[in-house]
Amino acid sequence: MIIPNEAIKELTAEIPDGHKHIRITLSLQDGMAFTFQEATIANLVRAYLAVKTHPTNTKIRLKGARLERRKQGYAEWQLLEDESLGQGSADKPAS
Repeated sequence: MIIPNEAIKELTAEIPDGHKHIRITLSLQDGMAFTFQEATIANLVRAYLAVKTHPTNTKIRLKGARLERRKQGYAEWQLLEDESLGQGSADKPAS
């Protein structure tokens, strides 16, 4: 599914009452709505910036993994960079 900007009716970012983390709800013109938790938003932003700001990378893949060993305060389920793409994972070098 590709969601063009024109399909978006409203986007709401908020910290709901009684919560500590931000949530974003994307409401579409057809009535469908998606609510993203802060960790999901952070991963979308991280992936976007990794591609947008890198001089050669045109792709990044984050894969879900359950981590037994992790930094204090981090959730057990994390999206981590897929190392199989390799460093400088441009699909094709610019000519």
